[in-house]
Amino acid sequence: MIEVRLRPLAEVDLVERVRYYRSEGGEGLAGRFFERAIESLKVIERIPSAGSPRTGELCDVPGLRSHRVAGFPCGWFYFERNDYVDVVRLLAYAQDLATILGDIDQDT
Repeated sequence: MIEVRLRPLAEVDLVERVRYYRSEGGEGLAGRFFERAIESLKVIERIPSAGSPRTGELCDVPGLRSHRVAGFPCGWFYFERNDYVDVVRLLAYAQDLATILGDIDQDT
């Protein structure tokens, strides 16, 4: 396994998305989302290459991968580094990914 490091914006995204699901569907939905988001991070930790490079290619962000949060229309966006996984954002697929991810600092 390789260490997964969340950038501050990814942490904020997680908190905000949990709040969103709590307001839309209550504690149960928010709890399920949080559990699935953490499960998705564990998959990335075990198999970093499991994420798709497609969004990175479409957004012209070399090396960016995404891994879906099961059962929810969002995913983690990250880079594989030599000794860790650099998780940059947790975004809904309906968001303007090209604009948001186009501003990502790839070298942090």
